[in-house]
Amino acid sequence: MTSSSFFVEETRFGNWFLKSDTWKIHVLCRALDDLQRLMPSGNRRYRRVLDVGCGFGHSFAQLAKRFSPDTIIGLDADPGLIERAGAAATECSSAVRLHSANASCMELPDAEFDLVFCHQTFHHIIEQDAAMAEFFRILKPGGILLFAESTRRYIHSLPIRLLFRHPMEVQKTAEEYLAIIRSAGFDLPDERLSMPYLWWSRPDLGFLEWIGIPVPQNREETLLNAVAVKPAGGAQSRP
Repeated sequence: MTSSSFFVEETRFGNWFLKSDTWKIHVLCRALDDLQRLMPSGNRRYRRVLDVGCGFGHSFAQLAKRFSPDTIIGLDADPGLIERAGAAATECSSAVRLHSANASCMELPDAEFDLVFCHQTFHHIIEQDAAMAEFFRILKPGGILLFAESTRRYIHSLPIRLLFRHPMEVQKTAEEYLAIIRSAGFDLPDERLSMPYLWWSRPDLGFLEWIGIPVPQNREETLLNAVAVKPAGGAQSRP
């Protein structure tokens, strides 16, 4: 596979949306709030953090505020990473280093990170099993994976097909994403899972609820938030 086939360029609308307040507040911060709620108890500090698919770097300030890392590595496959995320990296209170690479082959040391943050990135990745194996490899034993993802039901919906660009053939259900995480070796009990049905993740953008129609209880989930832990003594392996 060539390097270009690892990366699917976003639409102009998609890039605009990733810089909007809706993205920063209702997508990014709300996911982090939910993930923090699910994390193991205790105010542990995560000194080295990897932000996978960092995009424009909007998560840097949030990660610095919430986890007080010494260093954040912002990883993205976009060839324009420096131009996109350079300003956010400079302004962050934690030291930020930008690393251009694909998540399925990151070229980072084994057991290097205390926390990996993968937010709305996994559905952009072609080789998903290899990427999850990389997350496991570069985390220290006891390290945390914060995983927040839109599912196939959402990505295959008409509004998303029209406005954004994704590798459609790799999209998965929530259950299939959970299987990938657990198969990689992570500890992920059900109590560290959340499947919120947020307005922006619905095909109708929440209109039906707004006019009084109840949210369906039996549905295919559109979002998955998961806090997975690499077990102590977890073996390092490359995909």
